[in-house]
Amino acid sequence: MQILYDNKDFIKDSKKFVKHLAVIMDGNGRWAEQRGLPRWKGHEMGVHAVRRLIEAAGHFRIPVVSVFAFSSENWKRPEREVRLLFSLFRRYFLSERKNLLRNGIRISVFGRRDRIPEFVREAVTTLENETRKCSRLHLRIALDYGSRHEIVEAVHSLVRDVVSRKIMPEQITEELFSESLSTADIADPDLIIRTAGEHRLSNFLLWQAAYSELYFCPKFWPDFSEFDLEKALADFQSRTRRFGALVASNIYQSDNRDASSEAV
Repeated sequence: MQILYDNKDFIKDSKKFVKHLAVIMDGNGRWAEQRGLPRWKGHEMGVHAVRRLIEAAGHFRIPVVSVFAFSSENWKRPEREVRLLFSLFRRYFLSERKNLLRNGIRISVFGRRDRIPEFVREAVTTLENETRKCSRLHLRIALDYGSRHEIVEAVHSLVRDVVSRKIMPEQITEELFSESLSTADIADPDLIIRTAGEHRLSNFLLWQAAYSELYFCPKFWPDFSEFDLEKALADFQSRTRRFGALVASNIYQSDNRDASSEAV
């Protein structure tokens, strides 16, 4: 692995340490088509890129990584491609078991489980149970996930609690709402990377991404390397995260400046 910066440069400032990395893995199909290969070959190569991502994330001491593997909109793809995708997921869950356990990597899947094939659900449940105590890195895989659906389901849950008088409407806060989402007890993503040159979130972690830094890589996902992750982290390190507030370096010097112009 080629190193741009010494690893300690990424972790010496705790305020700029990526505690949760999210990745929208885009471009598998286009990668294959450009090479005259079937689209499933691109998805297969995308699995190798996931392995590289997890290895690099461990190197940079990133404790949580969330990847967008299959969106709720992906059901619109040709049936054969969807079937091949789920077969690939199952193969990954089974073949990577020993490697994940050996490296202390916990696996959890979020999204709708009622629509994914039973043979995938069984493999997911088994792997989640077996890796539950792994603590080096937590790999979260979004399967049949859509953020809008997740938000609506959170609303339904809170409404049921209000109707049953477990809570009062005025008790619903941002914090309580967050506890109803798939990321309960997990920090919101500090950095979201999307590959293949697209510049949108595509219904991924919309609530959680409110203050995430976004990084767009032009490469297709199968070509994403450890070096690309390092460049994204270096870019993240160079940014100033205000979270809507002033920072010392930007405090205005003139009494005539409008403080609200800095709250961005």
